[in-house]
Amino acid sequence: MSRTYHIITIGCQMNKADSERLVSYLEANNFIYNPQPKQSDLIVLNTCGVRQSAEDRIYGLVNEIRGNNKVGKIVISGCLAKRPDVQRRLENKVDLFLPINQMSQLLSLLENKNQSLEPRGEEYFKIKPSYKSNFSAFVPIGNGCNNFCSYCVVPYARGPEVYRAAPDIINEVKELIEKGYKEIILIAQNVNSYQSDDYNFAKLLQEIAAWPGEFWIQFFSSHPKDMTAELIKVIGSSNKICNHVHLAVQSGDNKILKAMNRHYRIDHYYDLIKQIRKLKPGVSITTDVIVGFPGESRWQFHQTAKLFRRIKYDMAYIAQYSPRPGTAAAKLADNVSAREKRRREKKLENILRKTALKHNQKQVGQEDIVLVEGKNKRQEWYGKDSGYRTVKFIDNRASKTNLTGTFAKLKITKAYSFGIIGEIK
Repeated sequence: MSRTYHIITIGCQMNKADSERLVSYLEANNFIYNPQPKQSDLIVLNTCGVRQSAEDRIYGLVNEIRGNNKVGKIVISGCLAKRPDVQRRLENKVDLFLPINQMSQLLSLLENKNQSLEPRGEEYFKIKPSYKSNFSAFVPIGNGCNNFCSYCVVPYARGPEVYRAAPDIINEVKELIEKGYKEIILIAQNVNSYQSDDYNFAKLLQEIAAWPGEFWIQFFSSHPKDMTAELIKVIGSSNKICNHVHLAVQSGDNKILKAMNRHYRIDHYYDLIKQIRKLKPGVSITTDVIVGFPGESRWQFHQTAKLFRRIKYDMAYIAQYSPRPGTAAAKLADNVSAREKRRREKKLENILRKTALKHNQKQVGQEDIVLVEGKNKRQEWYGKDSGYRTVKFIDNRASKTNLTGTFAKLKITKAYSFGIIGEIK
């Protein structure tokens, strides 16, 4: 008799890719999907601990699930699995705390919780994923992080960097392209520190981009300290590498960057953006930034606002600092008030809206290629272009074909701060 499972995924692209492998593992072991966690035999929460809001959501979900399902097994995986404080808080409600790279031991550990974890490293990457999409695929190239940014829990949650062998990655991508996938998204906590035998990330990216076929390549996330001239040259060398670079800055002030343990100065970051824009004209630049880091003065925040005006980002993911247990920054006084953090976030958002709108307005009247993701509730087609912009359009042609998973050629007719409108050619 088959058992049922339900997976809840919270967080980044890496968590989504991990869940695709988890689905494949469970279904290979005679589990079938149940859309209702309250009726499932096994519920896995693939967690994110980067922000307090994501962590708080897990506590609420566990309480809700356990309240409705007294007999189902609850497993916490992902970034919160190894946190002692989380384990203590949920010990009477959760059956197993499992680091994601021990996925292949999940069922045996549920049967014998006293069994010790075997050092299997990244063996779980050998599990063939059950891709959620049939045209866009996350392809993990590694796991873990060696950077130890002072605010970040990821190195403690996922361990040190371990990278997949280049032939394994290449074979997975090749199979996807042969199946007609249009978008390959290479992911790791730090993709551009990739190293396996004689492959670095630049060589891996160049080899994949050289293959024939109608597809494009995205990658997340890059660290400025590892953004080399060689990699920038590769990014600019192929139209199959998307016209988008996400390069997290976190702060525009050198003293704050040092306190964050980021290992670069802001003048180096400016120079990287200049090089990227020179070799990839029209490239969309996006970033991550934290406001209200411990000790951040108003003048230091002003440096970040200055950075936003100078770089003119297409998109930025702005987070208010929240201390993460076990990190170096958690030992510092969280001395920027919640009200001031909100004010600083709003200030950056206002700058971002203006610069993003100006970038998008330049697209009006131009042709654009969009990878169509589907239709929204208003029956508008939507997708992303090579610059990672959200694009919507209506197909008024006589032939009503299903465009999902295809490249559509559009003429851009209208621009907003965080999206553009087009008409199909």
